[in-house]
Amino acid sequence: MHQRQSSLLHRYLHWEQALTISANRLSRQAWVRRLFTLISRLGNGWGWAAILFALLMQGGREAVLPIFWMLVTTVIGIALYGSIKRLAARPRPSEHCHRIMVSEPPLDQFSFPSGHTLHAVNFTLQILFFAPVLGWVAVPFALLIAASRLILGLHYLSDVVVGAVLGMLLATFALALQITVM
Repeated sequence: MHQRQSSLLHRYLHWEQALTISANRLSRQAWVRRLFTLISRLGNGWGWAAILFALLMQGGREAVLPIFWMLVTTVIGIALYGSIKRLAARPRPSEHCHRIMVSEPPLDQFSFPSGHTLHAVNFTLQILFFAPVLGWVAVPFALLIAASRLILGLHYLSDVVVGAVLGMLLATFALALQITVM
């Protein structure tokens, strides 16, 4: 790597760590920590299950195929981010900086990319396509999940951004397949 690229990367990583520390400071307030811990736990699946149930109630039989594809992309997403995490082996932010307080135990060892964000974006985009009326709950929920990753000290910004991009790609893949079948 050229020295200039190395310097830019170093500055970016320093900035990203400072951003993570700043976001994590918010969790020092008990109500913020409790709120984002709840959001994180709902993002483990229960929150999405409730939204998918609402999709089923709203869409009836027509919602079965979209829900099926959301579940298929969930399985693909788990395999995808699990593989990337093992290959990248990026440590969690708290392993690099003692000032970062982890408020919620991580579900796995590595940081990159954020699986929570991947699933949040994947589900939200598919929900918006099939039931835009549920966007009022899905979009804020997805944004809160993404924010929770930084606030709880579990991820860096780049982990969240890459998780979002992967979720976007999965949703696009699923929607393209569904539109082709329709």
